[in-house]
Formats: sequence, C-alpha cells, structure tokens
Amino acid sequence: MPYYLHMGDVPRKRHTRHRGPDGSLRHEEVIGAEGFSGIASIAYHIHPPTLVERLHAPVESRITYADTDFLRHRHLRGQDLAPHGDWIDGRRVLLGNSDVRIALCVPTREMDCFYRNASCDELVFVHDGAGVLESQLGHVTFRQGDYVHVPRTLTHRWRFDDGTNPRLLVIEAASEISFPKRYRNQQGQLLEHSPYCERDIRGPDTLETIDARGEYEIRIRKHGFLHRYIMRHHPFDIVGWDGCMYPYALSIHDFEPITGRIHQPPPVHQTFAGRSFVVCSFVPRMLDYHAEAIPIPYNHSNIDSDEMLYYAEGDFSSRRGIRRGAFTLHPGGIPHGPHPGTRKASFDKTRTDELAVMVDTFRPLNLTQAALNIEDADYWSSWQP
Repeated sequence: MPYYLHMGDVPRKRHTRHRGPDGSLRHEEVIGAEGFSGIASIAYHIHPPTLVERLHAPVESRITYADTDFLRHRHLRGQDLAPHGDWIDGRRVLLGNSDVRIALCVPTREMDCFYRNASCDELVFVHDGAGVLESQLGHVTFRQGDYVHVPRTLTHRWRFDDGTNPRLLVIEAASEISFPKRYRNQQGQLLEHSPYCERDIRGPDTLETIDARGEYEIRIRKHGFLHRYIMRHHPFDIVGWDGCMYPYALSIHDFEPITGRIHQPPPVHQTFAGRSFVVCSFVPRMLDYHAEAIPIPYNHSNIDSDEMLYYAEGDFSSRRGIRRGAFTLHPGGIPHGPHPGTRKASFDKTRTDELAVMVDTFRPLNLTQAALNIEDADYWSSWQP
C-alpha cells in the first residue's frame, strides 16, 4: 500500500462537521477497500457525490475467451495491434482469468467522459506516451516507463501529451494491487532490501477543485457492463482528502535490480503483488559473474503458474524473433527455456539491457480472439535446432 497522504482542506477529526468559507457543510465520502477493514481515503466534496442527474442503459463489456485449454507456448505480436478508440473502448483484452486480465491499449483519441472501474484495480505500464492522469484525488504526471496504479472506484481520466502516440499495457486485478509483503515491515514501510522505496513513489501532485454545474458523464465498469451515469456536478469537486488509497506512479527505471554470482530466480524481479498473481520488472542489470555462470535463464517448468512476458525495450538474450511490444505466454505444466544457441552466446556477456514486464499467475491464462488474431502460431516449435 502507499503511505499516508494529506491534500487540501480537511477537518481536524474525521466524521465531524466541515464547513466552507460561506458556512456550507462539506459532504464527506469514505473511499475504501475490503469493507471497512482495508486501505481507505476520506474526501470532502462541495456537493453530494450521490447526486445523479440521469442514467443511460448499460453497455455490455464482458470478456469472452476463445482458447481456454490448448497447452502450448504462445507468441503474440502486440506490435501489430491496430490503434483504436480512447482509453475505455480502445483497450483490447488479450489474456485473463478470474484474478487478472491483461490488455493492450493504443488509443487514437482523448476521453470525452470520466471513468471508474468499480470491479478492479488497474495497473498501467506506460510503454509509450506521457501526460497526466486526472483524478478526483489529484493529478499524477506520468511518462514513458511508468507503472500507474489506479485503485478501484476512483473517478479519473487520462490526458496524453500531444504527439506522444501512447501504448499502454493494462493489468486489471480483481484484488488490491500492493507492494510485496517481503519488502515491507510490520508498519508497511519499505525495507532496506526492497528494490525501490517511498522516494520513488509519486502520488498526486495537484488537487484541482472544480465547482461547476452541468452534465458530466462517468462510465462505471461493474458486473461485465459499462454503466453510464450523468452527474449534476463536476466529479472533481473535492476540497481535501487524506488516507492511503490514491493513484500513484512508480517508474520501472527506478527499480533497482538484484543480481548474484549465479543466475537469480524470477522472484527477485517482483514489483507488485495481487491475489494469485505477481508483476515483475526485468531491467538493465549486471549479469551473473561466477566464472562458470550461464548468464541467461535455465530451463524450467512452471508447474503451478503461467508466465506472461511483455517485451518493452532492448535485446532479449534468451529469445529469438521477439520484437518490441510482443507478448510470450509460457503456461504451467510444460518446460521452457532459452532458445537454441542463446546459452553459449551468453557466456561472454556481462550485462543485459532488456526491459520487460512479467505477470505470473497461479490460475491458467486464457486467450481472447483478439490475441489469436495476432498470434505467431509456429512459436511452439521455435526450440527446434
């Protein structure tokens, strides 16, 4: 979880009367997870957050999986996915299960509404692009290489800088996305051996309070539908808030790699944790320095997990034919490892310049038709000499 933050004007005690300069009573809202036992923030609105002008019919947005049982290694040419839509309808879910969904979004236009995911936390890796995540709890500036975490039920919208051509890896989690427990002490502070610390976490830097009446659409994702709410007042009418639930950014370039004399297992790359899945970051680093080390991954069987890799930048020394923006999926139950010739070729290398995001899941990942449309169907045979 992020650390405690306080922005704007809040009363000294929670759940007490808080008045504006004209004497009007502010409207308190507790925004929390896991009932009243998880992380939360308390916000103070100028107008009631419950004031809905009207509703439109919901639009179905269920995910249908086209391939759920074929056991083979997969290569998805994510770079071939055509740009489309905005932040909401432009995302294409490629893989998923009951715990997590993985999508790619290459939007071509700005959002003309606000968005709230009431079902999932969202962790977004900004492969390309820069801009500002505007939220009711403040604005988070993001740039290429950032992970942007948006907790569920926060109203927000993405604004991209002109000419940046955004490309976004979207991880939707049915559970809270948090920092791994082994990196934290009992109070939640990040420990000395953690590959990043609180100084690297960038919370909201600007709280924009907008007191305006009109018609403001919020599209809320819940129960497999997008529900269209028209609000009477601008959703960014919060004058102050405090707590531990808020959007933030963490750059993959601030992840400090853990290396060793012999090859280190994938958990050393872990960056985030969710229920039944983890997110790892592969960053430029020194390779193994034992005199007899083999500096690329060994063959291994993921007996209990599926391994998805998104290739962002650099030279992927254990793989052939993988380009920037591609995905690989190595499912549990069958071994995978370096391609032929790559082991020996690695002997004289002292560092790697790769940049990649890995999602390991403990339930099988299923593919959508959008994934099958960009699949390299011969990848399973790429280990042949």
